[in-house]
Formats: sequence, structure tokens, C-alpha cells
Amino acid sequence: MSNLRPRRSVLYIPGSNTRAQAKGRTLPVDAVVFDLEDSVASEVKKAAREQVIETIREGGYGNREVVMRVNAARTEFYEDDMTAAVAARPDAVLLSKVESVAEIFAAERHLRGRPETHGIALWAMVETARGLQDIANIAASVRTPEGHRLAGLVLGTNDILRETRVKLVDENRGPVAAWLSFAVLAARAEGLFILDGVYNDFSNTTGFEAECEEARALGMDGKTIIHPNQVEPANRIFGPSEAELEDARAVIEAFSRPENAARGVLSLNGRMIERMHIEVAQRALDMAAQIDALK
Repeated sequence: MSNLRPRRSVLYIPGSNTRAQAKGRTLPVDAVVFDLEDSVASEVKKAAREQVIETIREGGYGNREVVMRVNAARTEFYEDDMTAAVAARPDAVLLSKVESVAEIFAAERHLRGRPETHGIALWAMVETARGLQDIANIAASVRTPEGHRLAGLVLGTNDILRETRVKLVDENRGPVAAWLSFAVLAARAEGLFILDGVYNDFSNTTGFEAECEEARALGMDGKTIIHPNQVEPANRIFGPSEAELEDARAVIEAFSRPENAARGVLSLNGRMIERMHIEVAQRALDMAAQIDALK
């Protein structure tokens, strides 16, 4: 499974909210996540589960990635949620509150050996102190036959802050920057994508954009979001800018010149570039092409 696809904006939609599910078909998001966990009360989880199956089967989401978020493996709802995921056939299943490699293997066993589940990826949501502590091992499960469906990590920053009792001052995430960076390292070491947690104040565009800029600077691929207002800023900030694309084209063009065929290092616009920068440049161009294909 290739992880080179846009996941700039990943919108959570409550599994019980049919209106929001219909609206998701019209929003320029890269992915929609039908949530059966936090946003759905216990007494309506069964109805929400059935609603999500119907919505996913109905389709109409175009090139958007369709994801189903199930309740944690330690809950009474997990088995029925995974059975529903098999029936719905989303592009991916987002596992909640993952704390161990065993949970990746358990989800894989639900999907293994069924022709109808071919192509369904697993996303692991890390949102507890224990899960964050073991995130490198969780990511490394992708190396095993049982973990081959794992495609990426999603951070549940609200829950991590609550559980660790960290207090942010003026929305400055400095106190948790080390954790965020470690999560990025865990993902990149195994070739996984990684998404930042949600920003709660959806009316605060300035604050949201600042957090997106920070997450991109840390190396994340996109932002999980909770409101349509957050789509455009997330898409803009996590997508390659025109300046970045111009630079990427210049890097590739410079190394493609016959006189530079044997050179490993060049000077371009006052800076030194190496052949490894070709890969970075090509990735930006490929990502831009995929974004254009979503339009």
C-alpha cells in the first residue's frame, strides 16, 4: 500500500450524524473518518454502526479516502465494530487508543483471509500515555506478516494532554514537542504517514493555522479536523506551495543536465544541493499531481 497520497485534511464525522455524513461528500477534504467512538454515545452505538455501514456502501465520496473509526479493543463495542468494518469495506479502519502491538495483530486477524477485506488498511490512533510510550513498537509492527496492513499513525492529542495533565500556556505546544517529534520519528522509521491531532477551537483560524504550520514543520503529513472551516487552511498549509514546486523543478532540472550527470553536489540559487534532494523534489511534484487529481 502506497502512503504517498494526500492526507492534508482528515475530517472526523460522527457515525450518528447523517447530515454531516452527506455534507462530507461535498467538502474538499482528503479523507473522511466516520467515528463510532468518542462522538457517539453508548446507547446509540449500535444504530450508528448500522448507519455508517449504509453510508459507506452508498458511496459518493469520490477520491476521498473513507475511514471507519472503531472503538478501542478493550471495550465491549470492538468486536461488533470490526464485524461492521468487514461489512462496510472502508479504505481503512482507524483503531482507537492503541497501546500495544497485540492490538494491531488482533485487528489484522479480523480482516485476514476474507476476499472482501482486500485493500483495507489499518490506521493506529495513539492517544494515551501508554500508547505514546510504546509508539515505536506499534509502528514497527508493520514489519511482521500480521501487521502488514498498518499504513499510518494518528495522534489523539486531546486525550494525551488530559491523561498526562500537561498544561499548555497560550496554546504553545512546547511542553509536548518532544513527544510529537518522537511520534514522527516512529512513523518515518517504518515508512508510515502520521497525522496531527485536532484543534478544538474551530472558530479560531489564526490559532489553527499556527498549529498546522507547527505540525508541518515537525514533519507531519496532515491534520485531523472537526469542522469544515478547517479544511482550506489544512489543505493549503500541508500541501506543497508554488514556491516549493518551483524549487523542486529547479532541483530536478539541474541534475538532469548532461554536464552534471557525474556530479553529486551542485550549487543552486546560492545553496548547495545533493542528489538526495532529487527524491525530496520528486515527492513534492508527485504529491502535487495527486492533489490535482482529487479536484
